[in-house]
Amino acid sequence: MFRPTAKPAIRVLSRSTKSTKSILRRRISTSAHQDSDVVIVGGGPAGLALASALSYNYLARQALRVVLVEASDLSKVADWMPSPGTYSNRVSSITNASQSFLQEIGAWSYVEEDRTCPIDEMQVWDGLSDARITFSIHDHALELAGTDTPTRMSTMTENLNLQRALLRHLKQTSTVEVLDKVKVQTIEREEREGGGGWPLVHLSDGRVLRARLLVGADGFNSPVRAYAGIQSYGWAYETTAIVATLFHHPRTSFQAPNTIAYQRFLPTGPIAFLPLSPTASTLVWSTKPHLAKALLSSDPAILADMINVAFRLPDVSLRYLHNVIVESTNSGTSLNPQQLRAEIAWRERSHGIDSRSAYSTAVDLTGVPPADADLLPPMITSIQPGSAASFPLRFNHADEYIGDGAGARTVLVGDAAHTIHPLAGQGLNMGLGDVEALSRCIHKAILTGSDIGSRTALLPYVRERYFENHKIMAACDKLHKLYAITAEPVVWARSVGVEVLNELDSVKAAMMIAAGSRPSRMRPSGTHLGATLAATGVETLAKGMSGVRTLTEGIANIASANMQRVLQVLTNSQRR
Repeated sequence: MFRPTAKPAIRVLSRSTKSTKSILRRRISTSAHQDSDVVIVGGGPAGLALASALSYNYLARQALRVVLVEASDLSKVADWMPSPGTYSNRVSSITNASQSFLQEIGAWSYVEEDRTCPIDEMQVWDGLSDARITFSIHDHALELAGTDTPTRMSTMTENLNLQRALLRHLKQTSTVEVLDKVKVQTIEREEREGGGGWPLVHLSDGRVLRARLLVGADGFNSPVRAYAGIQSYGWAYETTAIVATLFHHPRTSFQAPNTIAYQRFLPTGPIAFLPLSPTASTLVWSTKPHLAKALLSSDPAILADMINVAFRLPDVSLRYLHNVIVESTNSGTSLNPQQLRAEIAWRERSHGIDSRSAYSTAVDLTGVPPADADLLPPMITSIQPGSAASFPLRFNHADEYIGDGAGARTVLVGDAAHTIHPLAGQGLNMGLGDVEALSRCIHKAILTGSDIGSRTALLPYVRERYFENHKIMAACDKLHKLYAITAEPVVWARSVGVEVLNELDSVKAAMMIAAGSRPSRMRPSGTHLGATLAATGVETLAKGMSGVRTLTEGIANIASANMQRVLQVLTNSQRR
């Protein structure tokens, strides 16, 4: 574990040692500052969603002056018009809870629906034992948690599609001042007799923003977090994520549509295949850095073949192929796709994989599909040029979400507060959950006439979000580490656990609800959900006990009848 020491992108003035020159400059600048109620630093999805939520709320719109600061050119996002049939490689799974929030603030209507794709089912399996668990929106247990069953588990869309929608929503309200192409130079605390000064945000264009509440939506290396003096803890995974846009043939009429998400946990990291359209999907492959580098430097056809076999071949053959590619890259010799496919074909035969099975890369994709076709993602045919990329993975969580003392009147949301492994696709949803909770706190403070920047007003946000985020982060971290273990007893134990869990529909339904498959307004309380699932568990147990009793009685009757026959035979023999 370490505490990140990366320097923020801006200079944060020291609060303990200040020169006379800096004090003089500060006094001059504060005389021309611009008072703002809320200053949001960061124009990513979390920052834009908070600005949209505040602009949508009537009281906040009337009472607050909101400014959003972003260093990049947001006009490129607003004018984003991708070529038909192409997709950005930065894609997120938006849970129903997040989508419900975006609908409530009026932003979802600006999302281009043609560039979204529903997820109705998710299949996850162990790369060593093939133990599998399936989550489906059609599970009957979901009905136990409420009368309204959602029509999808989540919705896939590009991050740019969501950001563009939020910008269009802000443009319609025109109550939030958006300052893009402007960098934050320094953040310091206003000097005021008796203390209690507000944060002063110095911008690269010379302006100074005086913030009643300063919101850090500015990512992992958050300058706002550095100004507030909030420490964070975490570690870097020895893992790199490969992302790419994949093309494949459409599903046939004999198969389920391309609305199934697939994830296989390999010892080197999970690989996920997420749908975007009938003929396109996105890849998130977490693997070792040296392997990621070798795969990305190889011929795109080799990367495509390795993605296909990563879902199909046993681990022993995958490890061999990985070594071949790494050695080829290190030696500077080029491995051509024909050589790789010949090796893959030989390994499929050695493992006894039927050429008519979906697990074979040589399977005929036309006509009636194999019986096991829905257990695996479609065979990809190509990768969108320029879409393959990689980024390192890490875990990071701020010690607290609101500043105190000299860093008062600050609050963190999104990646500024937490960074998570992408294996569950919860990073963006956690940020939107932060925004929803913070916007409610601000609205309540306005209703009660409280100071929106005070610790008292912000504490409900921390109580609602910190533990909730920590639970998700801890679960993802433990899953990543658990599936990296190859020891046979551990593999056996986790496989048995997965197979048992796959039979418990009520537990799977509770997990789906906790992951956001049900909109927040439709979610039952913890007490109601617990009581419902407990009642279901008791009923299942009762049925099981009844079955055991019936079985026991049957065995007893059979045993009694057999004993009677034996005694009859013995009696007859004695008479003779």
